[in-house]
Amino acid sequence: MSSPEKAPIVATKYVYGFGGGDAEGSAELKNLLGGKGAGLAEMSRLGIPVPPGFTLTTEACIHVQRNDGAWPPGLEVEVRAQLARLEELRGERFGDLERPLLVSVRSGAVVSMPGMMDTVLDLGLTREIVEARCGADGGRESGFWLDCYRRLLMMFGDVVLGLPESELVAAVAEARREQDGAGGGRPGSSEQRRAIAALEAVYRRYDKELPQDPSAQLRAAIDAVFASWSNRRAHEYRRLHGIPEDLGTGATVQTMVFGNRGAGCASGVAFTRNPATGEPVLYGEYLLDAQGEDVVAGTHTPRPIGAGAGSLAEEMPRAYDELREIAKVLEQHFRNMQDVEFTVDHGRLYMLQTRTGKRSGPAAVRIAVEMVDEGLIDEREALRRVEPQHLVQMMAPVFDAAERERARKEGQLLARGLPAGPGAASGRIAFDAQRAADMAHEGGPVLLVRDETSPEDIVGMYASVGILTTRGGMTSHAAVVARGLGKPCVVGAGDLQVDEAAGVLHAGARAIREGEWLSLDGTSGEVLEGRLTTQPSQVLAALRGKGEKTRAALAFERLLQWADRERRLRVRANADTPEDARTARALGAEGIGLCRTEHMFFDAERIPWVRQLILARDEKERQKALAKLLPVQQADFEGILRALHGLPVTIRLLDPPLHEFLPREGEAIARLAADMDVPIEHVHAKVESLAESNPMLGHRGCRLGLTTPEIYDMQVEAIVRATCRLVREGVEAHPEIMIPLVGVEEEIARLRRRTADLVARIAQEEGIELDIPIGTMIEVPRAALIADKIARHADFFSFGTNDLTQMTYGFSRDDVARFLVRYVEDGVLPYDPFARLDTEGVGQLVEMACRLGRQGRPGLKLGICGEHGGDPHSIEFFAEVGLDYVSCSPYRVPIARLAAARAALGTGAGMSDEAIGR
Repeated sequence: MSSPEKAPIVATKYVYGFGGGDAEGSAELKNLLGGKGAGLAEMSRLGIPVPPGFTLTTEACIHVQRNDGAWPPGLEVEVRAQLARLEELRGERFGDLERPLLVSVRSGAVVSMPGMMDTVLDLGLTREIVEARCGADGGRESGFWLDCYRRLLMMFGDVVLGLPESELVAAVAEARREQDGAGGGRPGSSEQRRAIAALEAVYRRYDKELPQDPSAQLRAAIDAVFASWSNRRAHEYRRLHGIPEDLGTGATVQTMVFGNRGAGCASGVAFTRNPATGEPVLYGEYLLDAQGEDVVAGTHTPRPIGAGAGSLAEEMPRAYDELREIAKVLEQHFRNMQDVEFTVDHGRLYMLQTRTGKRSGPAAVRIAVEMVDEGLIDEREALRRVEPQHLVQMMAPVFDAAERERARKEGQLLARGLPAGPGAASGRIAFDAQRAADMAHEGGPVLLVRDETSPEDIVGMYASVGILTTRGGMTSHAAVVARGLGKPCVVGAGDLQVDEAAGVLHAGARAIREGEWLSLDGTSGEVLEGRLTTQPSQVLAALRGKGEKTRAALAFERLLQWADRERRLRVRANADTPEDARTARALGAEGIGLCRTEHMFFDAERIPWVRQLILARDEKERQKALAKLLPVQQADFEGILRALHGLPVTIRLLDPPLHEFLPREGEAIARLAADMDVPIEHVHAKVESLAESNPMLGHRGCRLGLTTPEIYDMQVEAIVRATCRLVREGVEAHPEIMIPLVGVEEEIARLRRRTADLVARIAQEEGIELDIPIGTMIEVPRAALIADKIARHADFFSFGTNDLTQMTYGFSRDDVARFLVRYVEDGVLPYDPFARLDTEGVGQLVEMACRLGRQGRPGLKLGICGEHGGDPHSIEFFAEVGLDYVSCSPYRVPIARLAAARAALGTGAGMSDEAIGR
């Protein structure tokens, strides 16, 4: 008997080459090569000029991470082979004195994480090579070689050896004069040598040295780039953006081309469309005689690419024309706005990266809609491209125009910078990222103000309501990250000076100290002293019929029309007043999912009648108070039902405990006793009798309806009579009565009977036939567990996920803030469960209640009216478990409409498909 044939051993491929007229990878291998590697491979396939190189895969990164830095078998052999290929292509040798090959090592994750991971440039230089090159050709290029070596010392020391960046920067600043702000006028050889000596002194102080073996430099740089996947800032960025931790990063090794080699050389960043507005023009910035890191670091104010004095179009027209043609090719090929990096080396253009460009909300919507019109994508793809947060940005508040004009006239305008992020914001100044986070946790809005931001600032940037830098351009770190976060941002406000040590922002003769108020407009670029009032955006005003239908508003509406055609989930709004109801309808709500009647009781004119009801000493006094409340409640319901003509309105009967309507302090109690003309002892006794140690679990909701039924009777009567009056007027009124806090079948059974009987009696009195659904909120865990029994007595369920989350976790919403932030930051919880539904725990109860509810009552209508109804991640879950509708605040309705459409398309709640490499 022959032995079974052995399966062949297939070696894992860890390295993919590109350039030189060929590429082993492609855009389809983004998950394996990371965004940078996949983009370079695809450009190579398209025949676009790309410096040759190779990419180590994300699988290699994951192996290194899981094996204490050890490379997987075969990786070193593959790297050596690819390096030999580059030497042959370039006619240069790694470590050669005459024709040295220099390379960069750049990170490139599957999901774009701008600035969060590391890069090292100019690898392969040693002291011996530098001196050899400085001595060649009469030292004509000595300044260039010294500049490259200085850059290598800076980046290798920081990224690979972990030397303090601040000390490296300070050493160079002390050794030579500052570079020209425009990027030109590189220091001469003597200044460069002093800078190199100062950097080497920092190395010696920490007993470190730059390896003088180029191969050792390359290996160490690759290890550092892989390790940067796990650095703190990258971890925080992934946590804040919901990016999986197990993706890893690619590491791209690429031959250097030099934008810092003198005349005819430049480096820049460009977008195929304006990332702030979406305008279809090539948009970007560049620096003459500089490397790419100078452009994005924010340490220089770059020049524009397009027309104008000093632009790339003027300085290097041939390179500009070629860049413009390549941009068109890339956008047509990828069918999306691209973010590209380029270098011009002695007049020759090279492309160093292409990736899907991050964009502001207004730009995202405009680009998606216009690409549909251009035939590049279809409507469904447009919905996949626009994320819910983009709509949030378009509805972001702006400064009140009159107040801003007054502030200008009164001299509060401090500076103008580049408008890098949408919306307007006011906040207290913080000059340090950690202080910004701490101040935000203490309460109140905070603005992060810095000369330039760095990747280390991500936590403070996230915590702030807006970001201001005095340096940098539209492609700087601050601008790119702010656009991704949807934060108002102004960059390059060069008339301002930050003195972080003194805690002062100088604007001419004025000094604004940390903690004082500042206002910035991310649309105009203005920075104003003090606190300005904001108002709804133009888009929001247009949707409500109170403003001009701008291009942005029209694009917004078209996108939501496409969303409405795709989504299965209906979208309602939570609204307690006719004005809120009208706003909700204008924003596309298909009904009211929660009308909270207690908010009507807290009105200053009505609360005395509520207190009279509570303090009543007999039935007569109680009925007198109810008689006053009945007509005003009826008027409220008439207004809301009229505003929602033809659409359903779910009205929740009184939910909070009665003690919330009474004062707690002695003086207030005395005033109430005098106003009500009752003995103060009686008021004290009532307050004491209603007091509860844990009101959220106390005498409220349906429990109040059972023990004090006359309150619910009054509310039901008001609903029915309001409906009858509107029906006579020809208004289609569709109220739904919701009984809150049910946890026992007998609670809903009794209240359902009483409510239904009262509806039938009043309708008979009015002579109008009515069919008013009666349902309940599922907000107690026990209700979810016995949902089949509760459903026998309910026409609908509406999940009150705020309380359901509270009771499931045992967290008090009022007190949990004391530790919840720490829980999320430390990873105890992945996110705030009151902001995003806990699908593992609370979600399990929701899914169970849906399933059991429809078993107990086939066709049971299911909705959700907690705050999670406006959260895109939660909406995705609600669509999966079969809810019929979500209900959210009026201003979240457009976001919910888009999120529901994306859920139906399988896109998910967060980043678009191309952003996560699908």
